[in-house]
Amino acid sequence: MKRRPSWRSLLRTVALGMAMVGVGMWWAGGAHWGWTQTSVPVRTLDEVTGLEAITYRPKFVPGVDFLAASLVAAGLVAGASFVIRRDANVGAKSEVDSP
Repeated sequence: MKRRPSWRSLLRTVALGMAMVGVGMWWAGGAHWGWTQTSVPVRTLDEVTGLEAITYRPKFVPGVDFLAASLVAAGLVAGASFVIRRDANVGAKSEVDSP
């Protein structure tokens, strides 16, 4: 007879997955140690005058706030696994076993 995984282990596995996905997305997006940016500066050189200018192009770069939010969400899911009782059938077993 195969034993089903408990809700506690399922929630902890989901929390670990959330943390890994959050860190992976932050790392793949550039691992920016500042705040999240929605546009990045690009230096351009004007061909006519030879002056250098800074223009902004839209690009999402996740920062440490993105990383922290994903880790807090994973922590909340993991914390919920400690709220669930270890054996939910204890009360039902004792009533059946008693005469």
